[in-house]
Amino acid sequence: MFMVDSIFLFINILLLIVCVLIS
Repeated sequence: MFMVDSIFLFINILLLIVCVLIS
């Protein structure tokens, strides 16, 4: 369960970085 949460957090941060780079 912890692993899945960690992966989700990583994806969320990655998505945020992509959004910042686009704008």
